[in-house]
Amino acid sequence: MIRLLLLDVDGTLTDGKLIFLHQGEAILEGKSFHIQDGLGLVTWMKMGREVALISGRESKVLSERAKDLGITRVFMGVQDKSNIARNIISGLGLKKEEVACIGDDLNDLGMFKESGLKFAPSNANAYLKQKADIVLTRVGGNGAVREMIDFILQRNEEEYQEFLSFYE
Repeated sequence: MIRLLLLDVDGTLTDGKLIFLHQGEAILEGKSFHIQDGLGLVTWMKMGREVALISGRESKVLSERAKDLGITRVFMGVQDKSNIARNIISGLGLKKEEVACIGDDLNDLGMFKESGLKFAPSNANAYLKQKADIVLTRVGGNGAVREMIDFILQRNEEEYQEFLSFYE
């Protein structure tokens, strides 16, 4: 059973585009997140499962989105995603087989090494897609994370019914 999701952010939870706006002297950053990903993650956590966001970039927008969803394990500005993933997994007392991850580019390979089940959005880097167990039909920022959650839970009818029970 998968108990932990490790998520890259830019290119998986977002479409990977960075939007910078100038307002006077201030520079504002914008990102868009897909609502289905958010609902899937919130429900995953209601089921008693864990989520960790591991991003190579610092982002106030990400901090706000994580807070909005109730995700407390947020790691930004990470160069070595393998080390962070390993620390999270050991801190939760989990085995590699209980961990799934999603990434879209080469800097996510370290996370892939630590995870038992690896996903990539359909628009991920070609080399990374070769390393993934599952290449999703959706692109990053357009419900790819939700597709991953659905895939994991639909492998076990009881788990999927528990997921659905929050809304039926």
